[in-house]
Formats: sequence, structure tokens, C-alpha cells
Amino acid sequence: MARMVVIYPTPKDVEAFDRHYFGIHVPLAKKIPGLRKYEVSDGPIATRLGTSSIHRIGTLYFDDLAALEKAFASPEGRAAGADRRIYAPDDSGVQMYLFDNKEV
Repeated sequence: MARMVVIYPTPKDVEAFDRHYFGIHVPLAKKIPGLRKYEVSDGPIATRLGTSSIHRIGTLYFDDLAALEKAFASPEGRAAGADRRIYAPDDSGVQMYLFDNKEV
């Protein structure tokens, strides 16, 4: 299974971010073809050293990297990508990781 993990820093307006993220972005992303599961962090993000500057982590699951790439090339995937630039316009703070994983 492949994953896309998106890590968002704490925005200036947390309420506006969450309103857009859950009210607009998540419904858009759930329409992406091939999406198997969509998880988001719930509650504060901590590190072993205490609190972090991370506000939200989203994890999207696909069958494999080819399915993930195809999904984001679709109209629905492009719409979700364009929407991310609305509620999190500063690319320098958003981290995105795409990877296949295996059980060991």
C-alpha cells in the first residue's frame, strides 16, 4: 500500500484553517479515484521533547505509487491539490511525503 503524508504547520488562524480543511478540502479529497482511506491527526501533535509547531497531519492511502500518481493526475486530484494552495498557500511550511510501505 502507498501513502501520502501531508504535514501542516500551525497556521495563523487555526479555526479558519480547520473550517476550510474539514468543510471543503476533505470532501474534495475523498472524491479522488483510488483513495482507499483518509486519516487525519486528532488533537495536539507532540514530540518526545514536548509540543511541536505541527497543527495537522493527513495520511491518504492508495494501492501503490502508480495508483497515487494516477489519482492526483485526475480532475479530482488536481482540484484537491489546487484547494490545498488556498488554505495553506505557503509551500515552505507544508511537508509532503509519498511512499510505498511493506510490513516487516
